[in-house]
Amino acid sequence: MKYDFNEVIDRHNTNSVKWDFNKEKFGEEDVIPMWIADMDFKAPEAIIEAIKKRADHGVFGYTAPDENYYKSIINWMDKHHNFKVEKQWICPAPAVVPALYWIVQSYTEKGDKIIIQPPVYHRFKGAIEDNQRIVVENPLKLVDGKYYMDFEDLEKKIDSKVKLLFLCSPHNPVGRVWTKEELTRLGEICLKHNIIVVSDEIHSDLVFEGYKHIAFPNISEDCANNSIICTAPTKTFNIAGLQVCNIIIPNEVLRDKFLNALKINAMGDLNTFGIVALEAAYNEGENWYREMLNYIQCNFNFLENYLRKYLPEIKVIKAEATYLAWVDFTALGMKNEELRDFLLKKAKVAFNDGYIFGKAGNGFQRVNLACSRYTLQEGLRRITKALNGLEKNI
Repeated sequence: MKYDFNEVIDRHNTNSVKWDFNKEKFGEEDVIPMWIADMDFKAPEAIIEAIKKRADHGVFGYTAPDENYYKSIINWMDKHHNFKVEKQWICPAPAVVPALYWIVQSYTEKGDKIIIQPPVYHRFKGAIEDNQRIVVENPLKLVDGKYYMDFEDLEKKIDSKVKLLFLCSPHNPVGRVWTKEELTRLGEICLKHNIIVVSDEIHSDLVFEGYKHIAFPNISEDCANNSIICTAPTKTFNIAGLQVCNIIIPNEVLRDKFLNALKINAMGDLNTFGIVALEAAYNEGENWYREMLNYIQCNFNFLENYLRKYLPEIKVIKAEATYLAWVDFTALGMKNEELRDFLLKKAKVAFNDGYIFGKAGNGFQRVNLACSRYTLQEGLRRITKALNGLEKNI
């Protein structure tokens, strides 16, 4: 079956965070929203049909995952990542972000330190600071247009108060797929200093040709026993609104602490439709997934070629994974607020401001490419037109 990812689907009046709240969030009604990390694509037909079938039953009482749910996850992780997951390792939860909060509460105390590697997903910092823990920044190094971990800086930042390291793998927003060598060195440093690695691998399925995601527990048995892995089908299959994720914890002691956090926060139940959607996605969504990933990669190629031809002063970091482009606007010479105002008020496009991911994001924007080619082209056309108008006024 062929899927039409060029189809422009009107998402207005669906309570879409991305499309229905532009005025409230940006102060501008008529912007093209390419910010929050969900897709403008219809989910696979298998998911839609599974939800319809479950809805037709008509009774929506308390629901729990059964054996099929766990098998779906185990088979997907084995097939796509060679990650041999055991059923008891899987801790279902509503979503990764709240799970990060419970992880912070489970393994640290107020005043403890947690390492992040900016520019990185901004909710990491929120989960730490909202729980009155201390953020320790180990910034990535940008060398010749590619980001790398700074291991020397990492070791300098570690002291006895550091309890966790939040790893983004693949990395959001810079799009890196970490190599085995990089993950091994990171794992060794964390083992040496008794720091638990919390690896957010929600984008692990969205890896482009020529790259391979490595699940952190696959580095070594010691790393597996020192890690907490955050996974979900929500980014891969565009089902974030169904509230389903899985935290994979091989170490029984660590797992019991997390399960206790779920218990004391009364978070034991999953969304009925989230369960059936996950099973349908992992069991029947393969063809849609492959075509979607190819379309996303073509969107990245289109973006690169367009910028090179029409907007050479704007650069995009070469992506290895995710559908989120990390775009460098620094050559325009605008401060963060100037750039934000220019894009929203002049170009009428809404991206994620780079500075929310850390100081290293100043002058950057995160752009969601999980949209139709028409939407992407129109957004770029608007920026080109606005820049041409800006130059004429100088």
